[in-house]
Amino acid sequence: MVLRSLGVYLPEGRVGAEEIALWAHLPVEVVREKLGILEKPVPGPKDHPTEMALWAAQTALEKAGLSGEAVDWVISIVEEYKDYPVWTTAPYLALGLGASRAKGLDLNQKCASFIGALEVARGLFATRKEVKVVLVAGGYRNGDLVDYQDPHTRFLYDLAAGGAAAVLTREGPGLRLLGLAHRMDPTLALAVKVPVGGTQNPLNPANLQAFRLRVENPEAMKARLDATSIPTLLAVVREALREAGYTEADLDYLALLHMKRSAHRAVLEGLGLREEQSIYLERFGHLGQLDPILSLKLAWERGLLREGSLAALAAAGVGYFYGAAVLRLEGGLYA
Repeated sequence: MVLRSLGVYLPEGRVGAEEIALWAHLPVEVVREKLGILEKPVPGPKDHPTEMALWAAQTALEKAGLSGEAVDWVISIVEEYKDYPVWTTAPYLALGLGASRAKGLDLNQKCASFIGALEVARGLFATRKEVKVVLVAGGYRNGDLVDYQDPHTRFLYDLAAGGAAAVLTREGPGLRLLGLAHRMDPTLALAVKVPVGGTQNPLNPANLQAFRLRVENPEAMKARLDATSIPTLLAVVREALREAGYTEADLDYLALLHMKRSAHRAVLEGLGLREEQSIYLERFGHLGQLDPILSLKLAWERGLLREGSLAALAAAGVGYFYGAAVLRLEGGLYA
């Protein structure tokens, strides 16, 4: 399976570290240096998650030289907070792309959803000989759900907005998938969530202001993540590398989610990588599950991916999911 082309859509609006610092009552240097946010895209009135996913998907298909009719499966990784509640998005993406014969599914592993989508796509190519083209597309604007007055959700201040997509084909030029790995930490199943709006606590006029991301037990979550998050990220990358037949010494590039600067550096150091072997998304914030696609696109544009380059993707999503993929560039990338 080959990742043949990429599409990314970013809203024109931006918010800078200075404004975030004012909202959060923090020194601007804390936002810039510790949280690692110089600026991030913010949505305009038409920038809804599924629309942004559709625009990115149109770009990815165009770059691959394919029409919507060529798509066999649409895997939507549009975030759960989307245009409408209780609504699936793969059919809407297919409609907008003219993918009238495509099958589809919606997939959600929060910020690890793209890695999960690669696993599903690999299974489709392995078990269904008729499948030739799989489109993965997502949109994200969980930044709407951030309460900058809540210090317990400071790690979410980087949440941004955008869309991204990838066209996967059985053969052809692109990034060939060589290995995948996944882990899950059920002890954090309830750690991060919007506490109202579901059946446990339905929305009503009195709790509308509580429709924001919250941490249930901040101290316990911090202790758990301090002990396990970076070791688990390193473990899934190494596991994916082993499946691919490589070690971290063979890696040329790491596409890593946006996280605080110290954590980003710790992952690089753990894998023996230099800072120039990854791109820190300090001007993009965190686009959730779309960060790996954005990182790959930026790496291609900046010449960090060349023929034969070995790249790893690493992601973690609240719940908690961890995932990694290893790919090798063969014959160029449409990005």
